Amino acid sequence: MAVRRVVPNIRSEAVPESRAFYGLLGLEEVMNHGWIMTLASPSAPTAQLSFMTEDRTAPVVPDMSVEVDDVDAAYAVVRDSGAEILHPLQDEEWGVRRLFVRDPNGRVVNVLGHR
Repeated sequence: MAVRRVVPNIRSEAVPESRAFYGLLGLEEVMNHGWIMTLASPSAPTAQLSFMTEDRTAPVVPDMSVEVDDVDAAYAVVRDSGAEILHPLQDEEWGVRRLFVRDPNGRVVNVLGHR
């Protein structure tokens, strides 16, 4: 399993203002589902920030997202480790397969792969 990118998820009630502010630093909107918006660097597209008002299908807003090339393998490793899984492995309607797990620091990690 390989990591493709790691993205901080920022809980925000100021999404348009965040887009404008981080636009000053050169980040551009690459995804917007209304409840989550992602900005990326045009010159380094895996350099990203996501802003979330909520998570539409999960009980909490994750602190970060880790995209992997094999989310089923990641799930097996996490499950076998005994780590706390907060959101079960499932396919989401917007094209990702994901799970949420708590890290040793209490942070919620969204582990995902694109379908």
